[in-house]
Amino acid sequence: MKIRIILSLSILATLVACDKPNEVESENPAVPAVTEVQNVDAASAAKLLKDDPGILVLDIRTPEEFSEGHIDGAKNIDFKNATFKAEIGKLDMGKSYIVHCRSGGRSGASLPTFRDLGFSRIYHLNGGFLDWSDSGLPVAK
Repeated sequence: MKIRIILSLSILATLVACDKPNEVESENPAVPAVTEVQNVDAASAAKLLKDDPGILVLDIRTPEEFSEGHIDGAKNIDFKNATFKAEIGKLDMGKSYIVHCRSGGRSGASLPTFRDLGFSRIYHLNGGFLDWSDSGLPVAK
């Protein structure tokens, strides 16, 4: 009986956790905002852009990678550049952003920066630009 109860509670906890986006509170007490991070695939990101033209795309690959092709309208801020946090800090933190790199590694590593600065909503393109282009979605040059 105990095992059934524990198993039921574990399944319930998993279902509830999977239903909510990740919310990460800022470590900076001067920044009261809660950063909501939602992981999306390329198809979901394309739908978000279609449904809400106010969402901005941040491509955090190198300028060389960006020049080879990018999501139309994307702003390029190089994650590897020493000024990355300062450049991100100039953005409107109240807007929603889709953040991506080539395959999701750098953009995943950038999420604490958005959290620390107090951005309100970030959509993380899990598979990065590779997922976008491999899905046959439009690429600007």
